[in-house]
Amino acid sequence: MRVRSLEQAASFVDRVGIALAWGKADLVLPSLWEGIAGFDADWAIRDEAGKPTGFTPEFDRFWRWKDELAERRLVCAGRHFGNAAFLISPRLLGAAYALTGRPGRAEDFRGAELETLDLEVAEAVLENGPLTGPEMRRVVGTTDRKAVDRAVVRLQRGFVLTNAGAVEQSQGWRAIRQDVFARRWKRSLRRLPAEDEARRALAMAVLEGAGEISAADLGGALGWRRKQAQSVLTELVDTGRAGPRDEDGLALWRPKKDRG
Repeated sequence: MRVRSLEQAASFVDRVGIALAWGKADLVLPSLWEGIAGFDADWAIRDEAGKPTGFTPEFDRFWRWKDELAERRLVCAGRHFGNAAFLISPRLLGAAYALTGRPGRAEDFRGAELETLDLEVAEAVLENGPLTGPEMRRVVGTTDRKAVDRAVVRLQRGFVLTNAGAVEQSQGWRAIRQDVFARRWKRSLRRLPAEDEARRALAMAVLEGAGEISAADLGGALGWRRKQAQSVLTELVDTGRAGPRDEDGLALWRPKKDRG
């Protein structure tokens, strides 16, 4: 079914567990854009020469919803597993955060090994509440936009910061607000699973969302090493949650439909 409302967009992400905002050919995860517009849909309205003249209605909805989902805490959004923009169901956030080894308090990042600028940015957001990039630069006292942007990406990869919606600017695109991950999603972090259980939960979400994957697919989706991904997939087989098969020497795994 096509996603036709913000509520359906939240349900889509909750159903698949982990999705991309915008699909990438080298990642097996489903995407919200494909859920809204289908496969091979164009994002632009074009003139007779093929020049873009504006967004399609589907892309306009997608562009708004990806930020509104995060703002309303319906979905966690950010570059949490890699350089792509990920959307994560709140039901999996405990598993994702458990892999950081931190207990789930807003100030947890103070015990992590962070670069100086990363720590300054995280402290600024902790003290002042959700901030946009320009606001972060003003608080930490720098004009280096690229450096702060890189710091935000690193902090998102470490589940220190996360998207918290977007605000209009006088010029250009809307600015994404960043909040402290453990503060924004504290209700989802009340009970953190053990690391091995967390990895299996995340792997199962990718497996069910894709239908069939290799260890390389799983590693690419979650930023894991291939050997680690293969080990977790083997655990899913041992617990009856996945089944393996071989295709011309390539090991593949698919979820078991009946695990009862």
